[in-house]
Amino acid sequence: MNILIDDVEEHIANYLKSLGQVVRVQIVQIIGGREACVCHLEAILRIRQARISQHLIALRKAGIVKTRREGRHIFYKLENPKILELID
Repeated sequence: MNILIDDVEEHIANYLKSLGQVVRVQIVQIIGGREACVCHLEAILRIRQARISQHLIALRKAGIVKTRREGRHIFYKLENPKILELID
């Protein structure tokens, strides 16, 4: 098999694996409509900030979300909004 194709397939598998938890899918759905900081996500999801931050780190490492800093706050938004089509 072609090494390049294997790399693409591995990338796709890792990308989907990153969405393999309900909270991560919820985060993607929330920030799909607008960017949000952890405090916004905490209020909507009603889970601890530390847990949300861990999920955001995983989503960022997977290239699913990106960040923007504004003062003390870091805002998260989707790297590629088309991921919502995948979830739908």
